[in-house]
Order: sequence, then structure tokens, then C-alpha cells
Amino acid sequence: MMEWLPFIMFAFVCLTLMAGYPVAFSLAGSALLFAGIAVAFDWMNPVLLNATFDRTFGIMNNQVLVAVPLFVFMGVMLERAKIAENLLESMARLFGGIRGGLALSVILVGMLLAASTGIVGATVVTMGMLSLPVMLKRGYDQSLSTGTICASGTLGQIIPPSIVLILLGEAISSAYRSSYGGDPVNVGDLFIGALIPGLLLVLAYMTYVLLRAFFKPSVAPKFENSEPINLKQFVKSLVLPLVLIFIVLGSILTGTATPTEAAAIGAAGSILLAILQKEFDWKRLKHVMISTTQTASMVFMILVGASIFSLVFRALGGDHQVQEFLSAMPGGVVGAVLIVMLIMFLLGFILDFIEIIYVVVPIVAPILLQMGVDPIWLGIMIALNLQTSFLTPPFGFALFYLRGVAPKEVETRKIYRGALPFIAIQIGLLILLGVFPELATWLPETLSKD
Repeated sequence: MMEWLPFIMFAFVCLTLMAGYPVAFSLAGSALLFAGIAVAFDWMNPVLLNATFDRTFGIMNNQVLVAVPLFVFMGVMLERAKIAENLLESMARLFGGIRGGLALSVILVGMLLAASTGIVGATVVTMGMLSLPVMLKRGYDQSLSTGTICASGTLGQIIPPSIVLILLGEAISSAYRSSYGGDPVNVGDLFIGALIPGLLLVLAYMTYVLLRAFFKPSVAPKFENSEPINLKQFVKSLVLPLVLIFIVLGSILTGTATPTEAAAIGAAGSILLAILQKEFDWKRLKHVMISTTQTASMVFMILVGASIFSLVFRALGGDHQVQEFLSAMPGGVVGAVLIVMLIMFLLGFILDFIEIIYVVVPIVAPILLQMGVDPIWLGIMIALNLQTSFLTPPFGFALFYLRGVAPKEVETRKIYRGALPFIAIQIGLLILLGVFPELATWLPETLSKD
């Protein structure tokens, strides 16, 4: 019975999460419940739970995680200041004469929103509310419209500075420390490593839309009679947000600023943009701060709960059993990576990315790193894998988010059908990244040499 207890605990947590209980309390409560059972049967030393205080203090004292509320603030401010809405309108005018131009605009704006928010739900909902009614009114096919919006919204998983990459980078760094004792992997490395795969994904999305519009023009008609964009509007709605994003990313890539310092620049820059757009007032700032506090509090409470869960799982010997299981997989390292990716993909149907990162990654990452897997490549593969999971019917979170804001005439099956080509693109990129890990590792290695 003892050897099965950590896996029963894992299954119990999944059930409580699916039942709708708060994530942080489900993780911590389940862990303490099973720790109590283990102590009662003398399967676990209760002294091990004292490490909970050190782990909680470590989360509170972690400078990298300060970037989370700052990037959330940046994204919420850009959304509330209608900068995303102005971006979409300007992009639509810019690409209006191209067949499929409106869909291209959605992809590009989704990429820019991903680079400023990194939150899938916020991006999908924002893009769904802003662009879906316009696309349907212009005669766009329902499947192409919904698929483009869902896929563009999930770019927040892989386009830096993504909150997913921040949390994933910190989790893998902790795993690296437990495996090797050093800390050569950081969030900045993961940001740099995600650039090429992220841009390839955007390029593949745009190529698919253009090909679909070329071979079947009726699904993506031209944006006729659109007013040309003037220089003032171009600078105000396009250039300034791009400058802010390039400053944030550029400061990280060049090593001028840490991700936390870059996040502070982004937060201050979003306020400045809102002022320049004449969309800043104290009431809006209050709403942004409340929203940021709620999101950041949720994230950090989950981190504390997941830390307790991970501690109990290891204390019960679950990490050793997982290591034995992965080591016994046929195909060695490749087989172990494939089984981990499959498990994470399936868990993406029922758990949010934060839960997966802080429940599953601390268990499997040290084992894979000890088997010789590159930490940067592993992080990008996990991010892409979760992105694909969140887009896959019938349980993908991105599909649920869009269904919640889509007009009633848009059928659910059309949303599912529209997502399928983009899922195929992401699986293709996953395979490409698996065959050529250099796509994720070359740029960080090159910049580190400089």
C-alpha cells in the first residue's frame, strides 16, 4: 500500500480539482491529508514537514517571481486602456487589401498581446470579443475565424515574456539545482530559447491562413472599403506598443536587465502608453491594480500549495518510483521524454498550466535532467506541448474561453473543427523541435558566448 500512496494522492488531487475546489487549497489540503495518513501508519517521518516553512519563505524571497505581478499589471493595463482594440483596428486597415488580411491581423495582434500578457485566457477572451464579430460580419468562415483566434490566443504560452515561461523557468531551475547543485539555467535563457520556435509558429499560422484564403477565397474575403491608416494613428496604435515590447524583450536578451527589472519597465511603460492614448485615469488604475492583485495572489497561493504537495510526494517516495518507471521505458531518454509529454498533454485537459508546472515538473524534470536532457529544450517542449493541449478538442481551455464569448450562431463543432489545422501545425513544430533541439538551444548558447 505504501508504494501506491503518492499516486493515489496525485489522483485524489486531480479529482478535487475537477470537482471545482480551489487549486491552492486542493494541493495543500490533499498533501497534508495523505501526510497525516502516512504518519499515522508510520510510513513517513513528520519532521520532514518542517521543510514547508523554508519552501514558503523561498517562494516569498524569490526575486524572479516578482516579475509575475509586474507582467500581469502590464497586460491588464494594455487591455483596459483599449490598446489591444486599437492594435487590431490598425492591423486590419494595414492588411485590409490582402485576402485573409483580417485573419493575419488577428494572428499578429495575438502575438503582440502574448508578448505583453502571457495569459492565454485573457488573450483568447479579448481577441474573441474584439475580432470574432468583425470577422463574421466580413464574411469569414466560422471555423477559420474561431481557429485563428484560439490559436493566436495560445501564443501566450510560448512568446516571451510569458508568465508560463517565467514559472516554467523557475521550476526547471529548481529541478536543476536538485540534480546538479548549480543554477546555470534561468528564466532569461528560456525567453531567448523560445524566440525562434515562437516566431516559427507565428509564421506557420500565417502561411496556413494565406494558403487557405488562396485555394478557397470564400472563407477569407478581402476587407473591402477599409479606410487607410494615417501616420499619427500608425505611430500611436502600432509603433508605441511595439517599442515597449522591444524594450522589454531587448533588455532581457542583451542582458541589460533581468526579467524582473524588464517587467518593471513594462509595467511603467504600459502606464505611459495609457496616458499617451488618453485612456488613463485613477478609476482605471484602481481596476488594474485590483485585477493584478487577484491574479498574482492566486498564482502565489498555488505556488505555496504546490510546494507542499511536491514535498509530501517526495517524502512518500513518489519521485523514486517515477524515476524507476521512466528509466524502464523502452527507447531510453527518447521514450522517457515521450511518455512525460503524453502525460502532460492529457493533464492539460483537466489542469491549468500553473498546476501542471508546479505539480508535474518538480517530479519529472530532475529525472529527465539526470538522463542528460537539455533544460532549455525541455522547457520549450513543455510549453509547446501545453499550448497544444489547451487547443485540443474536446477539453482544450482555449476552446472553452472562446465558446464563452462567441455569438450563439457560432456552433461548438465549428470551433473544434477550426482548431484542428492549428493543432497539426503545433504538433509538426513539436516534432521538428524534437528532431532539431538546436532550434531552442542555439540562440541561448550563442548569446551566452558573447
